[in-house]
Amino acid sequence: MASTNCTNNLIEHIQAYVSLTDTEIAQLITAIQVKTVKKKEYLLKAGNICKDYYFVSQGCLRMFFIKENGTEQITQFAIENWWMTDHMSLLKQQQSPFYIQAIENTNVIILHSSTAEKLFKKIPALEKYFRIILQHAYAASQFRIKYLYDYSREELYTHFAAHFPDFLQRVPQYMLASFLGFTPEYLSEIRKKQQNSPS
Repeated sequence: MASTNCTNNLIEHIQAYVSLTDTEIAQLITAIQVKTVKKKEYLLKAGNICKDYYFVSQGCLRMFFIKENGTEQITQFAIENWWMTDHMSLLKQQQSPFYIQAIENTNVIILHSSTAEKLFKKIPALEKYFRIILQHAYAASQFRIKYLYDYSREELYTHFAAHFPDFLQRVPQYMLASFLGFTPEYLSEIRKKQQNSPS
């Protein structure tokens, strides 16, 4: 049942952007793998080559690297209906500097890169879907860079909290701090200040 729900979520997400025929849907379903990833389990570790695209059907993933001082720097989260991969490692088939790890017990759909290329030739609409998704992701990353330069640290947190309130409940505070470039102590101060401020 979980496998069926996962594939249904993916198909619904794709159909929101492009139309697939029943035959194309059947081809896609036979080409993907559904996996349940336990909390703290890794889909990718630094030093390995990334070979897959990961679609989150239920749960939450994070991508991070280890800085020279040994601390983790989170660069991306993925919740329901979001894709995650290391694009450079996938493209060049070179070792990844990133880790991809489940924050919660997570149901993911795995699409191998070589399988994806074959599907793109068979199903042009699928290639269009991935192009649209990548355009959205790239645009979001551009705005994130702008916010990092343009906003104060408190404004950065306020903006994130307003646009992604689910993360405040689902992601541990130290991970959220890492993603925003704060120390956990500083994030705690901001949250306490906002909670105590008059509405």
